[in-house]
Amino acid sequence: MFTEYKNLPNNSRVWIYQSDREFTANEVELISAKAKEFINQWTRHGDDLKGSFTIKYNQFLVLAVDESFNDVSGCSIDSSVRFIQGLENELKLDLMDKMNITFKDNDTINLVKLSDFQKFAKEQKVTSETIVFNNMVSTKEDFENNWEIPAKESWHKRFLV
Repeated sequence: MFTEYKNLPNNSRVWIYQSDREFTANEVELISAKAKEFINQWTRHGDDLKGSFTIKYNQFLVLAVDESFNDVSGCSIDSSVRFIQGLENELKLDLMDKMNITFKDNDTINLVKLSDFQKFAKEQKVTSETIVFNNMVSTKEDFENNWEIPAKESWHKRFLV
């Protein structure tokens, strides 16, 4: 059951899918339509899930579920992964490569392989103040407050000089 993202409670569970490239305007429209359709039929053992999505920087798709309405199950998480894989196949992009790291350079979003991020940190092209995207956050509140943070406040800090 789709609801507007802003109407979900702060403790809603989130999953962040980072694309290996920016979405085009047409892709944003397509992803939005398909995400709404998916969420409207998303269930947990036959019970509706109250969910939503948001797209950030035309590069991140965030799925969210209000678990105070109904908890997600392994099967419902599996169905969301199949939905994401369908988008990947249709749009020829990668949304699930956890070895890609994103960070900001002024207003530019940079996506690099983890090994390159480590190299940039050693070369101090990435510093403790570099804004990184912490895709490990798990709630709407954390997403809104702790997703874009300085590297020194994230798990990324382990790579800093």
